[in-house]
Amino acid sequence: MEILRNDEGDDLVGEMVKVIETVGSYMGFRRTQRKECLKLVRRLKLLLPLLEEIKEMNQPIPTRAFQSFVILKKALLSAKKLLKHCNFGSKIFLAMESDAVMSRFHYVYDKLNEALDGLMYQELGISEEVQEQRKFGYYPCKAIPHEIGKMKFDVKFYQSSYRIADPKITTTRKQLQGAKRRTDTLDIELAMDMMVIFSKNDERNADIVILERLAKKLDLYSVGDLEIETVAVRKLVKERGTTKHAESSEQIVDLLRKFKQVAGFDEVNDNDKVLDKSPSLRCLDRCRSMLIPHEFLCPISLEIMTDPVIIATGQTYERESIQKWLNSNHQTCPKTGETLSHLALAPNFALRNLILQWCEKNNFELPKKESVSVAENQNAFLDEVSSLVQDLSSSQLGTQSQAVEKIRMLSKENPENRILIANCGAIPPLVKLLYSPNWKVKEHSVTALLNLSLDEANKRLIAREGAIPAVIEVLQNGTDEARENSAATLFSLSMLNENKVMIGSLKGIPPLVKLLKNGTVRGKKDAATALFNLSLNQSNKTRAIKAGIIEPLLHLLKEKSLGMVDEALSIFDSCETAGRAKRDRAVVGYRDACRVCERWDPEE
Repeated sequence: MEILRNDEGDDLVGEMVKVIETVGSYMGFRRTQRKECLKLVRRLKLLLPLLEEIKEMNQPIPTRAFQSFVILKKALLSAKKLLKHCNFGSKIFLAMESDAVMSRFHYVYDKLNEALDGLMYQELGISEEVQEQRKFGYYPCKAIPHEIGKMKFDVKFYQSSYRIADPKITTTRKQLQGAKRRTDTLDIELAMDMMVIFSKNDERNADIVILERLAKKLDLYSVGDLEIETVAVRKLVKERGTTKHAESSEQIVDLLRKFKQVAGFDEVNDNDKVLDKSPSLRCLDRCRSMLIPHEFLCPISLEIMTDPVIIATGQTYERESIQKWLNSNHQTCPKTGETLSHLALAPNFALRNLILQWCEKNNFELPKKESVSVAENQNAFLDEVSSLVQDLSSSQLGTQSQAVEKIRMLSKENPENRILIANCGAIPPLVKLLYSPNWKVKEHSVTALLNLSLDEANKRLIAREGAIPAVIEVLQNGTDEARENSAATLFSLSMLNENKVMIGSLKGIPPLVKLLKNGTVRGKKDAATALFNLSLNQSNKTRAIKAGIIEPLLHLLKEKSLGMVDEALSIFDSCETAGRAKRDRAVVGYRDACRVCERWDPEE
């Protein structure tokens, strides 16, 4: 038997120990993959006794055994690369590509199992105690018969999750495990929120409630978190280039920009190209010049302050930026997250003087304020909206139609408009117009309410005014566009738990199921998002199954061209826990889903 020098083996074993110790020091695994990362790290650490025992033997390693260690080292380096990505990578990218990342975990487990199978424990003189630990402690899948295939996660878990009797149905498992994995890593709600945010339907994808919920789930709601994510996204865009992955990179940058706006950052010019070389992430930069002292920058806009003010927590912000934050119904400090005891703003004259002195010394010109004040613009807008609200109650159909269409457009523009329009009393007359005999007026009205409902406070006002029965009526009998926007409105309103119950009890689920079955592609997507959100309520799960939701969901699985497989599987998973009798029907649906997936190549 050919023997290698002792120092070569020691070096190799030492390198593997160092890799495991390095991944064990990672403390910032992204929430979306944290569970899998910790599981992998825990299992890698179980290799340490094996490696330490080999190192302590102080004996030369046979050549064949050395080669198997080389394979193991490569597997460990693959694991390290994956874990490093999940520890330092973009949180948005990791959430967006969760299924692809999970496939990388599968690949790592494949390589580790292959390497461990090739180790020559007898030749190395490994103790039985360590061998048993490796066999039963490291990978539970070692006990699974080989003919089933080396499944790197607990096979029994997947079988029970999907009620698949035959473990050889690997194609089916691949399709269905994606939806189930979300309950462990992303959770289904986050996955559906991501689908809505990246939807092409621009009247829904900027929902402030969804964005805030996503920001919290991804830990991207503080200035520090956003700064770290900015660096990660910038690195990601640079590595991926601007050709093959341009669209997904743009989506990631755009979502980060929206998170910053939710946190109170100033919006950037839409004409800026997201992926240009130097200005690619200009909207995400900390500041334009590293020469500007950190203390002079507004934590919201990240620009030098011209009118610094102090809020209740003692933090200083640019007046215009913090006022926008407060006008958007926020009552917390953007930097610390503390609830504000009052909303008064106190000028920070001391800091302003320091800024002026620094500017004079460094020949730096402060940005000039716009000549027209924010207050003047707001007053003009309030006058316009007040006039439009009066016209909503006009007896003249033409005047009424023009007013509701204008409010629809204004309510779409930005969050501030939605708050001001509601404060002007537009919601009650808009609800009344849902009963108008003119279908165009109905369509404009329901769409305006959809836009206004993107504000959480408005959701309650709309429901309180009795809009839900009227929206359901439009959903049942309206034009295609009116039905689509009615479904989207119910989805938006259902973000509040009390509205989920109300929509279900007012028989809003059957027409949504009908739209899911017979609607346009956009209508199906709107219905799917609404039904998923409503099915988070236990009673609504039963209502959905009674309304026949299984059949259209199966159709969505068969029609790959619709691009709604993820939505269908998510709703399946949500409805699975509905009452014993109803659950039996859901099981039939799952079995049919299995048959569909058996004929579906996941690599197509």
